[in-house]
Amino acid sequence: MKNSLFNYMIAFFAVLISVSLGILTGIDEVRNGIILSFIIHWLLFIPAFIFKTEKFYDLTGTISYISIVLYVLLSSSNGISNFGNIIVSSLIIIWTLRLGTFLFIRIKKAGEDKRFREIKKSFSWFLMAFTVSGMWVSICTICALTGISNGIELTMVTYIGIIIFIVGFAVEIISDNQKTNFRKIEGNKDKFITTGLWKYSRHPNYLGEIILWIGVTIISYSSLEVNQLFTLISPIFTYLLLVHVSGINFLEKSGEKKWGHLNDYREYQEKTPRLFWFL
Repeated sequence: MKNSLFNYMIAFFAVLISVSLGILTGIDEVRNGIILSFIIHWLLFIPAFIFKTEKFYDLTGTISYISIVLYVLLSSSNGISNFGNIIVSSLIIIWTLRLGTFLFIRIKKAGEDKRFREIKKSFSWFLMAFTVSGMWVSICTICALTGISNGIELTMVTYIGIIIFIVGFAVEIISDNQKTNFRKIEGNKDKFITTGLWKYSRHPNYLGEIILWIGVTIISYSSLEVNQLFTLISPIFTYLLLVHVSGINFLEKSGEKKWGHLNDYREYQEKTPRLFWFL
């Protein structure tokens, strides 16, 4: 009972914080887009819980990203008449389609996502996971949504942001492909990867994602009003979630269980930064 109450409270505050941030932007389209993100997650949670499956959890995020970006793009006064809006919207949609497809194919092959082995058995816990995903989508995109609503200006800063996005996107794709190819080799089934970009970072795919969201934020920066500068938290929020909540935190614990007793793994941890340099 206590755990259920805790899960519901987390879900409630996830919605409250996200919608409040949307209201603070002063833009109805942004607020409505955030609400739409949660509605999509809750609707798709229903069949996910009924069939006790997490296989389209990541696809739910993908659908939400695309839906709210297109909603704000099409409903804002600047809309598709602004070329900067088209650029940032396209970048986000291309990224989420690539990642969502990649994750769906991966979980379909694996059969399950171990993170959800116990979560999907509990209504409140599973609902909380879907709701937090809605928060993730909302806060990650809030800077871009605000920028699109105001109209993205094409400045030198905008082009720098585009370059940073491309670099991050490339890092994410390359590292994902390197790990996929590594796992295809039968002899590597129970081994950890230390080649390619994984030689320089223990989680280069997450590093790439953080970098590309920094790029999106920089692209959107030029169109923000002073009272909207708080939306620059988008990449910080992404970093905190990927490092301390869902991604790296889980993988590091899993790695410790699998290879923590191996000297090679200990050496790899000591010599290779978690993300990059001191991060």
